[in-house]
Amino acid sequence: MKKNDDTMKKIKGNEGSAEKAADALSGILFIQIDAERLKALGIDGWEAGSSLPVQTQGQILRFDPSMISIESIVAGILRVLAWQPGHPLAAQYRKLAKALKPDLLAQLSDAGVAKAQAKDWDVAQEIFLALVGLYPESPLPLLDLALMWEERAKLLREEEREDLAEEEEDQAYQSYVSLLEMEPPFAPAYYHAALFFIKKRNFDRAVSLLTSYIGLEDDREKVEKAKSILKKLQDLGLLDRTFKEAYDFIQMGEEEKGLGKAREFIAIHPDVWNGWFLAGWALRRLGRWQEGADAFKKAIELNSGDTDSFNELALCQTELGELSAAKVSLEKALRLEPENVKIIVNLGALSHRMGKIGEARGFFISALEFDPDDALARDWLSRIGE
Repeated sequence: MKKNDDTMKKIKGNEGSAEKAADALSGILFIQIDAERLKALGIDGWEAGSSLPVQTQGQILRFDPSMISIESIVAGILRVLAWQPGHPLAAQYRKLAKALKPDLLAQLSDAGVAKAQAKDWDVAQEIFLALVGLYPESPLPLLDLALMWEERAKLLREEEREDLAEEEEDQAYQSYVSLLEMEPPFAPAYYHAALFFIKKRNFDRAVSLLTSYIGLEDDREKVEKAKSILKKLQDLGLLDRTFKEAYDFIQMGEEEKGLGKAREFIAIHPDVWNGWFLAGWALRRLGRWQEGADAFKKAIELNSGDTDSFNELALCQTELGELSAAKVSLEKALRLEPENVKIIVNLGALSHRMGKIGEARGFFISALEFDPDDALARDWLSRIGE
């Protein structure tokens, strides 16, 4: 597997990384250990005059040699590789850590995935970054990073924190760029990158990646799944230039042009729900609530499993004063995605508008149970009183 020396530079440009790095490295001491002490630790082949990073328990007032152990050295190396991958001794540190702890890849990968599943994002990120620094030839930690950033972006979008979501998606994108540059090709990277580009509505890129994946993957079941995604894209008309133009216009704030393109698409593909969704999205942003609601109802008629359609319909119904109908729409969305924080907060806002303050409070508290960092839920609670 070809090493990509620029990988860490590409994936560490997110806001706050410099502060995180400084904080993470604040407990590291670089110590020159004499030959006798190295021998006592069981470290062979390390030049006695070269500094080793030792992880301490935060700021120390007085250094104690007992702080030096195999564990503290490996922990220090991992921190340096995660946050200072360009360190002059990175290659030597990498070699030493692997010699001292040969099973680090499997152990830390499992730990990182577990932390990500628990939404302990900062710890998961540091583990994956350390693994990328420790095993630059392995695509697995980088793929884990990409998937973690995608999940974080999804949750941020549910909270309507679009700027932060964009930053996370950019990190995922940079990770996929690095993965796709690796040689020999790593098939799972092509599959997950294709799904990423589908979410970004870059269907041409997704088709190219899925086609490559089909040629790279040996598992017939996985190949058939990729083929079915390709067919679905074709059947839904998502490879249609008009659809892509409609989406791009709306996203750029040119709703009238987007609406025109969406209607062109619907004329060609009247049974494709996505076209009706795009039309509804443009109409809702134009403040044409009834027309927007009608378009979203048609989208739901064609596909009753899309959470966003119900949520958008509820927004139109709310503006039309149809509050009970809006609540029904949001409740249907919540049945589809019971942990969708955006839907829960919207239900709380609607309950508040209906004068049901206690019910609203319950929704906002529930949202924070799923995501303690949700800013909208906290803001609502501060307004109505916890």
